[in-house]
Amino acid sequence: MSERSCSVVIGFTLFDTNTGRCGVAWGPRGLVALQLPEADDGETVAKLCESVPDARPMTPPATVQDALDQIVALLDGMASDLISVELDMSGVPPFHRRVYQLIRTIPPGETMSYGEVATLLGSPGAARAVGQALRRNPFALVVPCHRVVAAGGRLGGFSANGGLATKVRLLALEAALEVPPPKTPA
Repeated sequence: MSERSCSVVIGFTLFDTNTGRCGVAWGPRGLVALQLPEADDGETVAKLCESVPDARPMTPPATVQDALDQIVALLDGMASDLISVELDMSGVPPFHRRVYQLIRTIPPGETMSYGEVATLLGSPGAARAVGQALRRNPFALVVPCHRVVAAGGRLGGFSANGGLATKVRLLALEAALEVPPPKTPA
């Protein structure tokens, strides 16, 4: 039997965090997708299965459970770089893969601009291409695209549910951004 005739089983599960229920899909070579919370579980599963249509519900193996524990810790405000989480980037275009590998080196609590990322990749002037790669990031949090900002420290975009509000919340959790306290009624 050839390797091509074997079907690779991709599992997925939802897991609780303090920001809502996230979804994760994995295969034998690591995580293949991570989905931040949507409005409800059905939408989270639907969004996850858009990127990994053959995934089926499964109990995560120990390595995936360890990754989930690290993600939960990060969302609880504990400094965690998630660098030990194995990712399966076999379906990721080469430029995107290079962007994701570099982005993973940005420590919690720090940010880098799209232009800085492009320059470090040896492609100055490719800030928009970096932004496009991050917009398609299938590994939210593990590839911390929220740590990439526009020139001058402006926030730029964020494609996850909640948009910029979610990016602000993630950066505030990591102390990379000071969020002013809510105004109190006079």
